[in-house]
Amino acid sequence: MAHLFLELQEILTSTKIHVLDKKQANGAGRVRELIDERFRAYEDWVQSKSGDIDWVKRLKFNQTIISRLGVEIQVSGRSDLLARDIVHIRNNLQDSYIDAGVIVIPSNAFEYLLTDRVANYSYAVRYVEEELREAQSYPIVLIAVEHDGFSDEPLPKKITNKGG
Repeated sequence: MAHLFLELQEILTSTKIHVLDKKQANGAGRVRELIDERFRAYEDWVQSKSGDIDWVKRLKFNQTIISRLGVEIQVSGRSDLLARDIVHIRNNLQDSYIDAGVIVIPSNAFEYLLTDRVANYSYAVRYVEEELREAQSYPIVLIAVEHDGFSDEPLPKKITNKGG
């Protein structure tokens, strides 16, 4: 399992993200795209369909699966989607599809620079410790990601339908 976790850390730390140093100026969806691009560059990480765990990797020895790690990327959704990510991990643990789960969220400082309604590390910890306490009994790790520095341009935001 340590090998999978170290590879996940490598994926996250090698994702280069530069942001405009301004509150809510940067598109969180673009952060998600950059992280997904890095996952695709590594072997054997499988991106799941919508409604399931985002990324899964199985470590095999010969034909035997030794360990399986599931990763939820929660950098671009509303903060209330954190509960859904925990449920995805719980269900996959109970179905023996994964052995441990990781939820990736922005650090508190990074979240300040992203579009509104994104969860941050403090919110995620508080949610697990106070709101959904049963999650403390699952093998779930919360990992906060940070940007790599500042740029003169913000990360592009998604254009939404503003009605007409």
